Amino acid sequence: QVHVVESGGGLVQPGGSLRLSCAVSGVSIFELSAMAWYRQAPGKERDLVAAMASGASTNYADSVKGRFTISRDNAKNTVYLQMNSLKPEDTAVYYCKIYKDAVPVTSWGQGTQVTVSS
Repeated sequence: QVHVVESGGGLVQPGGSLRLSCAVSGVSIFELSAMAWYRQAPGKERDLVAAMASGASTNYADSVKGRFTISRDNAKNTVYLQMNSLKPEDTAVYYCKIYKDAVPVTSWGQGTQVTVSS
């Protein structure tokens, strides 16, 4: 069975950095067509933050361009989201999603909470 487990969230001051991890089990990320990070702030819809296709092309929400970077470690079967220059509006629960042939492989996980506050 395929699972993703998100981790790495926490409380950070504005301007700080965090690296989120998405550990994938049950499928090799080599088999995936895409992987993505989403976030959901209280009272708001879940939005796409960053995505990476199997060919390593990436795209980002305008609000995080230049600050966030999605990457993967094939050996660790893990997807990362490096978040720099964090702002209070980045506060949200962050979720990882993986796709095979453009179809989601798993349901939503528990996510990891990121809180940006002084």
